[in-house]
Amino acid sequence: MQFELTKEYVSELQECLHDNLAAELLNEVNLLHPADIADICDELSPEEVVLLFQCLDREIATDVLVELEEDVREKLLKNLSSKEIAENFIDNMDSDDAADIMAELSDEKKDEVISAIPDAELASDIVDLLHYPEDSAGGLMAKELIKVRINWTLIQCLREMRKQAEDIEDVYTIYVIDIQDKLIGMLSLKKLLLAPNGATVKDLYFDEVRSVKAYEKSDDIASIMEKYDLVVLPVVDELNRLIGRITIDDVVDVIKEEADKDYQMASGISESVDSTDSVRVLTRARLPWLLVGLLGGILGALVIGQYEDTLQIYPEMALFIPLIAAMGGNVGVQSSAIIVQGLANNSLGFDNLIQRLGKEFLVALLNGLVCSVLIFIYTIVYKDSNELAATVSVALVLVIIFAGLFGTFVPLMLDKYKIDPALATGPFITTMNDIVGLFIYFGIGHLMYIWL
Repeated sequence: MQFELTKEYVSELQECLHDNLAAELLNEVNLLHPADIADICDELSPEEVVLLFQCLDREIATDVLVELEEDVREKLLKNLSSKEIAENFIDNMDSDDAADIMAELSDEKKDEVISAIPDAELASDIVDLLHYPEDSAGGLMAKELIKVRINWTLIQCLREMRKQAEDIEDVYTIYVIDIQDKLIGMLSLKKLLLAPNGATVKDLYFDEVRSVKAYEKSDDIASIMEKYDLVVLPVVDELNRLIGRITIDDVVDVIKEEADKDYQMASGISESVDSTDSVRVLTRARLPWLLVGLLGGILGALVIGQYEDTLQIYPEMALFIPLIAAMGGNVGVQSSAIIVQGLANNSLGFDNLIQRLGKEFLVALLNGLVCSVLIFIYTIVYKDSNELAATVSVALVLVIIFAGLFGTFVPLMLDKYKIDPALATGPFITTMNDIVGLFIYFGIGHLMYIWL
């Protein structure tokens, strides 16, 4: 049955925590999924979160700590000593989760926690993982895995696997390595179970295995795992020695973070923020593109000012300024969004530029003709002006074509120069299309009124 978090439940739990009651409710919390307990923590004060963690079983508390939002976890860890963090949490975690938690601590506290970890091997693994960039395979991988040597007998293989499995919660794959620890294949659990007693690993393994280097980018890893439907991916060093594994849950987090970042960037937010961040942080993230929009508005006003005489003679043109600007912005965002999506799943690249521009031209031309016919009919019927109808309809076709081509070209160009193409789906495209759209509109209007 799915847990439902209600205000009444939170209020009752807060009362139990403040009154230091060993109530049945507190015991029931331990039976919830760690993700549900993390949701409860979002509704509690930092002091109440500390009290709640004191009521949790150690293993449950460790899983909940991993599930917490970063700001909640940061406040909790500030209330704990380095020894408590090391012995109560880090020592019970997989190396990848432990490294992620450690990366959020200050350098001073990080050193204190590492020194206090009882398991020296785990401490060494964490230090090793912290050396890798956060957005790399090394930053995502866990050290815990099951590996067997190609020259082992079946009996020796099973004995060693039992030892290694003690430190692993989920066994996805058995990796086969040579005497130099180089990854050479994988071992099927089914083959292992059905193999005769005298078999060796060499007789059972298969050498088709996909792996990534430790400094491979996280978004490339996500693409590989999505393309080949992998739930786990081994990580090797430059000498092809097996050093870790990446599981699907870590990659899902990467995909979610990347989607959140792209969505925020497309909305004109320059850095990753959350609704719980301070006013200063939110302002810093949102202000830069607002200033770009402000500059675009000023430039748009200057364009309109250049054609002030035209507007005085033909004031009816002012009625369609918002329409021209809005259509250009909308088409540009649509085009760039499709390109960014293609770049994200590696189905597009700069080599496709001419092909994509040609296709986008045809799409924009068709859409433009449909919209221009509709606006032509509307203008003739309700404004009774051939000049205005011709100006708006022709200008709209050209604006839509330009916006489509511009929205296609910009993200491809940004990707070529290693700039996040999601930047092109936000205020940048809208602002540029507004300015150019106004130039096109008034230019066409000037010509039309002269000719007609």
